[in-house]
Amino acid sequence: MRASIKRVAFVGILIAGICQSAMAQDQKWPSRAINITGGFPNGAGTDIYARKLGEGLTAMFNVPVVVDSKTGAGGNIASDAVARSAPDGYNYLFGTAGTHAINVALYKKLNFDVEKDFTRIALLGDVPNVLLINSKKHPDIKNCADLLKMARAKPGTMNYASTGNGASGHLAGVQFANAAKINVVHVPYRGQGPAMAALLAGDVDFFFNQSAAAINAVKGGQATAIAVTTPQPIVALPGVPTVAAGCNLPGFESSTWYGLFAPAGVPADIAKKMSDAVVKIISEPSFKQWLTDTQGITPAADSSPEAFARIHRADIKKWADIVKMSGAQVD
Repeated sequence: MRASIKRVAFVGILIAGICQSAMAQDQKWPSRAINITGGFPNGAGTDIYARKLGEGLTAMFNVPVVVDSKTGAGGNIASDAVARSAPDGYNYLFGTAGTHAINVALYKKLNFDVEKDFTRIALLGDVPNVLLINSKKHPDIKNCADLLKMARAKPGTMNYASTGNGASGHLAGVQFANAAKINVVHVPYRGQGPAMAALLAGDVDFFFNQSAAAINAVKGGQATAIAVTTPQPIVALPGVPTVAAGCNLPGFESSTWYGLFAPAGVPADIAKKMSDAVVKIISEPSFKQWLTDTQGITPAADSSPEAFARIHRADIKKWADIVKMSGAQVD
């Protein structure tokens, strides 16, 4: 009898020790590598940003930050993987307005809920599209007014590339055509590379491309930027007007955002530590300068989870209306 009691007592002490050890590990978060998963290819704007952010987090927490890409289905494969991952503070998603607002309306069915299955950590910045042309194909187009004049003179004959049906560049084109009252043809491609190649080959007339890739093409002399889709011009492309001003389309705006998410259920204290760390890193002057000068990204005025939630919820509705107007749908 006494032996049984001793065994029970020993097991109790052992369990208590294990629990205390687990609590101690939690208090030491992070004690191992942190994973950030993105839904787009290596070298994409999301991947570049995630790796830069990872460098800052590595220096701050003194643990490795591993950035991985799970491509496919417009970012849904990565989103689904993170939504199903352990909410232990070691798994994060580098999400976008595409993955967490546009896709809600674009895809008939998602295996996850963009709000209920995620914890918002931080809003990472506003990402514009840039209206690009190939000046070799269109030497007479010097500005957006010239582009619109040509489109109106030849309704239904001009076309534009996008990185796929329902992608931000496609929807920017839909908004642009609707606001300018022009008839142009959408030509979807499988990603940024093929779409840019089509522009440079003269297969399409213009292309709304995301800022980081567009900036590189412009600075490399491959393409000409004639407008940006943000309310204000961007530092990385001096002299390039907004669509609203340069195209005489008051109020026009078509930009997206990047944001960091964790799975739902992550401990609140860990989520706050991660949020505070991310906000501190992206608020540093050198990081802000990197964003504006090389990526064309406007730092968020408020990156907090609360501000992120307000923008996210508003964008779900906004993009639903634009997707409906575009007619795009993915099974």
